[in-house]
Amino acid sequence: MPDQHQWLMFFGLVVVASPLLVTVLLGVSSLLDWKLAEETTTRLVYFSIVIGLAAAAVVLVSMLVLDTRHLAIDLGDWVRIPRHYHFSVKFVFDRLSVPFAILSFVLSGTIGAFASKYMHRERGFNRFFMLYSIFVLGMVVTSLAGTIETLFTGWELVGLSSALLVAFFQERPAPARNGLWVWIVYRVSDAALLLAAVAMHHLRGEGDFDKLLGAGPWPDEHTAVAVREALVIGLLLLVAAAGKSALVPFSGWLPRAMEGPTPSSAVFYGALSVHLGAFLLLRVSPLLDRSATLSVIVVVWGLTTAVFAYLAGSVQTDIKSALSYASLSQVGIIVAEIGIGFRYVALVHLLGHACLRTLQFVRAPTLLQDYHTLENAIGSRLPRAGAPWGRMYAHRDHAWLYRFGLERGYLDIMLVDFIVAPIVKALRWCDALERRWTDFLAGEASRESDQVKPHFGTIEEFS
Repeated sequence: MPDQHQWLMFFGLVVVASPLLVTVLLGVSSLLDWKLAEETTTRLVYFSIVIGLAAAAVVLVSMLVLDTRHLAIDLGDWVRIPRHYHFSVKFVFDRLSVPFAILSFVLSGTIGAFASKYMHRERGFNRFFMLYSIFVLGMVVTSLAGTIETLFTGWELVGLSSALLVAFFQERPAPARNGLWVWIVYRVSDAALLLAAVAMHHLRGEGDFDKLLGAGPWPDEHTAVAVREALVIGLLLLVAAAGKSALVPFSGWLPRAMEGPTPSSAVFYGALSVHLGAFLLLRVSPLLDRSATLSVIVVVWGLTTAVFAYLAGSVQTDIKSALSYASLSQVGIIVAEIGIGFRYVALVHLLGHACLRTLQFVRAPTLLQDYHTLENAIGSRLPRAGAPWGRMYAHRDHAWLYRFGLERGYLDIMLVDFIVAPIVKALRWCDALERRWTDFLAGEASRESDQVKPHFGTIEEFS
């Protein structure tokens, strides 16, 4: 008879296998151009989420009954290069990962039920749920990751599905452009996470969080890395978290992401995806305990983001942008709580805030419709709460603050002018140099494309 530990490992694997199975099924059907009925697609998604949620609940109850605070499922090395590198797949169930995985299943199931009605008879119905299943898989893998390589896999799945769903209505230019913007910001975040993985392998020879953060149940781990090493790795992980959670200066992509369907906006940028950066900081919180400088930077970064989001959100004219900045202000506060050391407070804040924002995003379309219906019934406009900056705008000395919020802190403009523009200029210079060199070697125009002036796109088109 299998012992209790083996049963726990079995249910733990079911938690990961359920979203993986539906992703494979929907992916194969899409590749083979099998047209699944809407009802079949939704049932597959429902089935996988219910099975995964039930297995996660069993793991949670079992760990509470057995007083087990840390369960690791090591699937071994998938890639090994002697003396240099090995890629291992490991899942960890503890007081941080299990609640976050359950939250992912609950909110994904709720939004999935909403989306089955919201996307009814939409031309991209199956495409939406295919990307949606990839997102759920990425969230579960990221939540339970026990190594930085496993976490990076889930991190990438979330980023890929998010960017593609922002550009879901690709026949219009705005969604495609904003999806590209989101994807580029995610590339910066992913690059920082990769550098952190390289640094971890350099220090410990592997990317196992238990080896870096120290053995023991979360949040009581005590890392043995040096203070300087903790600061370097922590800063790289903080940049990765900032890009994924839209912290300053990457906040400009969050309102752009509202171009996607409302269900994806609700579960991604109101509930789950926007909290991944905070989750990552909670996972590596022993590094913050090791470096006081890193903790101060996290607190300042979080509070700066919260203040900026409040200013920008106060002057938004559409409900989805206002909700997105409201989410960002709370994420900034959560990040500050992590930096201060309130781990459980931050976790509870994260779970509660995700549920609240999901409800608000789902309710937003019908709320506006109900508002207009009520106005039509009474024959006049209902009173609206005025923005706190309306009176301030009338005061000449404070007009700049209103403009600052209205322009969303000028963050997008600064990124384009001081980062994107120099990179594009450098690439154009490299291309021109290559063309002159190949023309010199060939004695003539060496490429057919030389007959047409190369077009890299203008900065205005990109922004």
